[in-house]
Amino acid sequence: MQLMTLSEIRRAAQEEPVTARAHVQVESAAPKLTREQQPYCELVLVDACDRMTLRVWSDHPAYKTCSALTGEEFVELTAEFHQHSQFGLEARKWTIRPLSQQEKNDLLQGPAELRAKQERDFDFIQQSVKTIGDPRLRALGEAFLSELGDRFRRTAAARNYHHARRGGLVEHTAQMMRTGLAIAPLYPQLNGDLLIAGILFHDSGKLWENALPESGFIMGYDERGELIGHISIGLELINSLWRKVSSENADAWKGLKPPSEDVRLHLLHLVGAHHGEHQFGSPVNPKTPEAMALHYIDNLDARMEMFAAGYLTAKPVAERIFDRVRPLPGNLVKSLEKFQAIKSPKDGTLL
Repeated sequence: MQLMTLSEIRRAAQEEPVTARAHVQVESAAPKLTREQQPYCELVLVDACDRMTLRVWSDHPAYKTCSALTGEEFVELTAEFHQHSQFGLEARKWTIRPLSQQEKNDLLQGPAELRAKQERDFDFIQQSVKTIGDPRLRALGEAFLSELGDRFRRTAAARNYHHARRGGLVEHTAQMMRTGLAIAPLYPQLNGDLLIAGILFHDSGKLWENALPESGFIMGYDERGELIGHISIGLELINSLWRKVSSENADAWKGLKPPSEDVRLHLLHLVGAHHGEHQFGSPVNPKTPEAMALHYIDNLDARMEMFAAGYLTAKPVAERIFDRVRPLPGNLVKSLEKFQAIKSPKDGTLL
């Protein structure tokens, strides 16, 4: 029986039920009661990219075993999976067993395709930082990647809404950099070096808010992240790294234009303003072209990811229409298929 990720199963089950095996981590196991006050156990199962809920009724042979789970165990779920119109991905005729140590190690590596993508994205980020012309922003970015690269690579971009997986922040940042590099030449007023540095650091505080361990897929909570928040942490991080790199390069940076203090302040503004409005957590609104561009690039990539995930997880309400996925503003409608030219059966010309 084929071993599949939860995302692969979810995609396949949209068409018809699929029988498969899934290797997952138990995020939580909670005792529940039905409306009739009958006990059942609710398992939340996660892998590198997705999660599902498994309800274990009290008459299931595995009820006692599942009820004894404490969370963070690794198991194989074998089942007939189907897409429920209300509850999403569900499992029928299922069995469960613990994973061997080798199976657990393989699972923690993540799917090969995702692992390769995140490697490419991280390499792209490194290369993009090396192309920054301003030596102060380049040194700051290289110091960040050198000192915190490993933590960066296991951080999610969000807890729920977008790129909410280990390594998701690398994917989000790399795609934002591609967008920034593409639009900077179109708007000559943009300082491209500052924009790329701002993209690198805009969510750097999430290394404390949203970091995941190498030993699992469950995002914990960090006291610094809870008390200060990722924007404030990012500002603090920039200042800390700036003091270090500027002291190491004090002589070389004398007389550079624009002045180093202006560069630092503008970078801090990009990070502080990237949520766009006070009500969304930014202490200041965007007040420069680079800050406004960063805000919209961030929003664009986050929302494109929300659409992609929403088509897989949202409840269908009509043909090609899906229930709202917050914080998107309304129901999702399947996008128009791309045009594909066809050849004339008579002479082979494209129609």
